[in-house]
Amino acid sequence: MKRIAVLTSGGDAPGMNAAVRAVVRTGLAKGWEVLGVKHGFTGLLADSFVSLGARDVGGIMQRGGTVLGSARCPEFKTPEGRAEAIRHLHQQDIEAVVVVGGDGSQAGAHALSQMGFPVVGVASTIDNDVHGSDVTIGFDTALNIALEAIDRLKVTASSHHRAFLVEVMGRKCGYLALMAAIAGGAEAVIIPERETDPDVVAAELREAYRRGKPHALVVVAEGARYNAEGLARHFRENRERLGFDLRVTTLGHVQRGGTPTAFDRLLGTRLGVAATDCLARGESGVLVGVLKDKTSATPLAEVVTNKKPLDPRLLELERVLAM
Repeated sequence: MKRIAVLTSGGDAPGMNAAVRAVVRTGLAKGWEVLGVKHGFTGLLADSFVSLGARDVGGIMQRGGTVLGSARCPEFKTPEGRAEAIRHLHQQDIEAVVVVGGDGSQAGAHALSQMGFPVVGVASTIDNDVHGSDVTIGFDTALNIALEAIDRLKVTASSHHRAFLVEVMGRKCGYLALMAAIAGGAEAVIIPERETDPDVVAAELREAYRRGKPHALVVVAEGARYNAEGLARHFRENRERLGFDLRVTTLGHVQRGGTPTAFDRLLGTRLGVAATDCLARGESGVLVGVLKDKTSATPLAEVVTNKKPLDPRLLELERVLAM
């Protein structure tokens, strides 16, 4: 192994830069040359590579987002696009690629691997929905940003005895919303994995006030059937029957732009190191993640065909603690 490349793809996640830094510096320590691919898989098709030295990745670990950039690339999903990417990699004498990203990015990594090109994926998404890692880069920072908003909103909710709805990101995965609800002391949580009746939510909030709570707060995942907009509309249209409406706060992309927490910096570093260690052993076609607090390598074929489930015990815990 003489030359490798690293790219970041999909939604940016705080801690990606720590992973890039670790890949570059451990790769250099192994005697390899490391190239960065600009703007994800789009950069592979555009032949957009840049040489990365130790100083090039200095001072990036504390920055959110990704210094390499990211972009959607529909062309890469075609056989012609993937063949073009492989051609450019060979032209640059690149022998392996490290792909830092979520499930969509790892599907792209798997596609390259299926074409015989050595690839190692690094689990990175605030949604924490990638099979093969208990926690992914960016999740901890996004959770802490959501918690700060929840803590602030509860102050206003208590002062005015109002009900608030906070929508967090997560696409079709409710893990971020569920953890934010538990850690933020919410009265209810709405996630895609569990069907929720808005009237039941209203009853839970009324019961919270009956128990003497000065506020009522609901955390909802953006991918739920009743997201923030849908739930608020239901409460407005049925205000006379339900007895109150909801104030809505949608956090949106602010969750992805935070300064990485210490946890995400360390996780990005651990997984970046694990990626180059895999390549040094001649191991590819895998995703590096953390399982039971140990770095692990899961075949990309398993990653792209399995969905990471929510632990039902966490749902029950949220229900009990909301009393």
